Amino acid sequence: MSKTLMIQGTMSSAGKSLLVTGLCRLFTRKGLKVAPYKSQNMSNNAGVCADGSEIGRAQYTQALACGLAPSVDMNPILIKPEADAHAQIVLMGKPFASMPAKSYYQQKDHFWREATAALDRLQEANDLVIIEGAGSPAEVNLRKGDIVNMAVAKYAQAPVLLAGDIDRGGIFAQLLGTLWLLEPEELDLVKGLIVNKFRGDIDLFYDGVQILEEKGGVPVVGVVPYLHHQIPEEDAVAIEAQNTGSTTVDAIDLVVVRLPRIANFDDFDPLAAEPGVSVRYIDTPDELGNPDAVILPGSKSTISELLWLRQQGLDAVIRQYAAKGGAVVGICGGYQLLGQHISDPDGIESRVPETEGLGLLDIETTFRSVKSTHQAEGVVSGQGGWLKEIDGGQISGYEIHMGETRLNSGQPWLEVTKRSGKTVSVADGASSPDGKVWGCYIHGIFENVSFRRAWLRSLGWQPSATGQITLEDSFDQLADHLEKHLNMDMLHEIMGL
Repeated sequence: MSKTLMIQGTMSSAGKSLLVTGLCRLFTRKGLKVAPYKSQNMSNNAGVCADGSEIGRAQYTQALACGLAPSVDMNPILIKPEADAHAQIVLMGKPFASMPAKSYYQQKDHFWREATAALDRLQEANDLVIIEGAGSPAEVNLRKGDIVNMAVAKYAQAPVLLAGDIDRGGIFAQLLGTLWLLEPEELDLVKGLIVNKFRGDIDLFYDGVQILEEKGGVPVVGVVPYLHHQIPEEDAVAIEAQNTGSTTVDAIDLVVVRLPRIANFDDFDPLAAEPGVSVRYIDTPDELGNPDAVILPGSKSTISELLWLRQQGLDAVIRQYAAKGGAVVGICGGYQLLGQHISDPDGIESRVPETEGLGLLDIETTFRSVKSTHQAEGVVSGQGGWLKEIDGGQISGYEIHMGETRLNSGQPWLEVTKRSGKTVSVADGASSPDGKVWGCYIHGIFENVSFRRAWLRSLGWQPSATGQITLEDSFDQLADHLEKHLNMDMLHEIMGL
């Protein structure tokens, strides 16, 4: 069996996913065959594997950092929130059930068997499996139902590094409080602490390291400075406080509506990475300003998002913006929102059987029980406006949706030619005659450079001589950062390397 290392945190967003990503790249560069693993992930940010299996976006990204094709064993259980205390459970890459939290815990034994079998397969196939926890292992009220933190560490007998987020404050309470709430057999597995997201002069925290080690009885493996990066975030916590202020002078100002059940918002990372482009998230009309474009992102609950837009008054504001010639884009659930009607006769996503959309595209969507999850390729069929510039251009991305959308008039601007490696011919996408308003089901469409830059140029963007940092560059930058700020000799000893 392979060696294992587990990264747990004192709370959500302590930086576990990023640490695992960096360690995956770091040890891959050292010649090991490395794979990531997280038994249970709660996120509406997902990726699609080559076989159509759906896993958490973080594990998808970590696999890429390892140079591996993402697989469902890396995240056997994905929980996609649909409402408070209710979620869709994706088991081994496929929809299992939509259920409340109480019902989920009643299925614990079944989920545990699937999760441990996936971990066993990864260990057989790799030299090192780097495991990510969830939330905090000190959530003692959830200990009996744990299948993601110390339960996994004990099963794999994995050495645990506990990471705390010093940027939020209270680092001593975070790390020491977590240690003191662990059971003795759990505490025995914690081999090191990481002080993560440090800002300022690290030398000034020397006494802090001493205090943690003396009171916790566990060595500090590293104090890791805050790193600005362009690696996809695990979930929407990262954008909850993002940014509603003014954009940079002369930059293209793109506004993404921060829907309550926003999904796959990393679709817009390639836009934000372009020099001279600012991406900000809003959830009230007052924050809109006068942007160059408004984007409606994917969502796990489209009809409820439409009702929320009306409650916020954003529906009217977006329609007014489009009527004045503003550019409006919808991706996946956002594409559905732009249409004339949305129907859910079988109650797949909502108890509301039918509702009117924003009416900006002449499409109608009906929800069906079959979920489409595919890696996808397609060809642009140039329609009006800027789309003519890239007529015949190739695009790639992925699909995750349960709706079927019908175009009532006009022609689709995209033909999907491959799904999960199979040749198909599926019409997708709709646009206004001038190309100002458009949408489609393809996540990751802005990762296609020619497509992305053609659209940005239509908004007045001018390319910069400054090159865009690639995802591979970001992986290496993160690995370099960790190698510099972690005690690698201590880490190797902990891992038995």
